[in-house]
Amino acid sequence: YTAHATASGQGRNGTVKSNDDIGLELRLAMPKSLGGKGDGQNPEMLLAMGYSACFLGALQMVAGQQGKTALARDAKVHAQVHIGKPNDMAGFGLSVEIQVEGVKDQALIDGAHAACPYSRAFKHGAEVKVSQA
Repeated sequence: YTAHATASGQGRNGTVKSNDDIGLELRLAMPKSLGGKGDGQNPEMLLAMGYSACFLGALQMVAGQQGKTALARDAKVHAQVHIGKPNDMAGFGLSVEIQVEGVKDQALIDGAHAACPYSRAFKHGAEVKVSQA
């Protein structure tokens, strides 16, 4: 599976649209805490939503593999994505915090972290190719 999305307009104050199946189009807006109006979504919000959903899916998959399906059935995953200045380079940096609610099995949570594609990309990097369209 490959997801497709296109951003246009004024970056953080433009629009983003997915070009898949049902499709989704959102108006983007700079958050109030970064000097914007805060009247739309922002990339960090979308990343937090995607990461929490992906981690929950990984948690439930690993629970099934370990015969612990019931332990993850009612789990909730909370994600916070922080943007700010990195310590050792120019530009912006990200940090992420994940909290798993409703699961007390740390080995299961660790297994989900090892299996989640978002976690793997942040820990090990992801291949990124940039080119002209």
